[in-house]
Amino acid sequence: MFNPNRLIIARKRRRLTQRELAVLIGINTVSMNKIEKGLNNPTPETIDKIVNALEWPKKFFFGEDIDSPSQDAVSFRSLASMTAKERDAALTVSSLAYLLSDWVTERFNLPKVDLINLNFERNPDKAAVSIRQHWALGEQPISNVVKLLESKGVKVFSLAENTKNVDAFSFWRNGSPYVFLNSRKSMEHSRFDAAHELGHLLLHKHGGPRQKDAEFEANTFASSFLMPEADVRSVISYVTSINQLVKIKKRWGVSIAALIYRLHKLGILTDFRYRSLYIQINKLGYRTKEPQGLPREESVIWKKVLMELWSDGITKDHIANDLNICSVEIENLVFGLNNSLDVQNPSNKQRDNLRIV
Repeated sequence: MFNPNRLIIARKRRRLTQRELAVLIGINTVSMNKIEKGLNNPTPETIDKIVNALEWPKKFFFGEDIDSPSQDAVSFRSLASMTAKERDAALTVSSLAYLLSDWVTERFNLPKVDLINLNFERNPDKAAVSIRQHWALGEQPISNVVKLLESKGVKVFSLAENTKNVDAFSFWRNGSPYVFLNSRKSMEHSRFDAAHELGHLLLHKHGGPRQKDAEFEANTFASSFLMPEADVRSVISYVTSINQLVKIKKRWGVSIAALIYRLHKLGILTDFRYRSLYIQINKLGYRTKEPQGLPREESVIWKKVLMELWSDGITKDHIANDLNICSVEIENLVFGLNNSLDVQNPSNKQRDNLRIV
């Protein structure tokens, strides 16, 4: 039977309201509302119009219900500046990610979850130290945050949302942590987002986010996690110029703004010097375009999974057909690796190592 739950997901993914979709397919809003509530079954003609309007595979609308996270359970990186359509479109990505994640989990042995519950910890700096100790990271910089999170059982997906208002978000589902990162952001921005969402997963697992307090705690956690105090103090004790910071920030893979903020919090920068440096980077345009940006981090898990599937003749189109979703949605979720990977002829050595994900 036609599933209204899936209709709502497809409609919101296209950033349409009930009224807007009703106009597109030539019915009134009341009828559309009844269809989405399951009170009326759409006619075959109406279903075809829905499929054409949403540009979505017809079979998708006849599957079982798909899990959808509630807004209260999701920690959005920039909820205040987000429109309802942007929020709903991002949340429906989660439903598609559930389908893909469950499909992959059935076929691969993925890393087990290795996160600790720090919900009781009210000091984000201490929380960052605790997880670093738990993972035996010491005080050294983290070369690849996405790779680290994946190795600890976090399911990391990419977002291809063409908006500056959707940075990242995270949540727990059936004991598994999920993180979504906007692939249109800079590498430095994305790394900080990933660490920020890790903070939410550790600090705010129960009861959902507490907005202002939660965002401040996650930001503080990310800053401390990416730039450990001992390492920062060993590298920089006095700031001489913006150029000095542009070179040094590469060590931790953070933005120049994030580094200046961290140096101020550690007392290395005075209030006056802190404000003057922010004025300088604003004038130089470094708040919108990162100087000497670094290459974007890639997912290691998705790279291995896709290479193994390709070696068995399974492409993203096969996966999309199995899940009855658009193949572009698969592309958007896996960091665009299907387009950038040369996996048509993986070596035998690569194939031998792929099963151990």
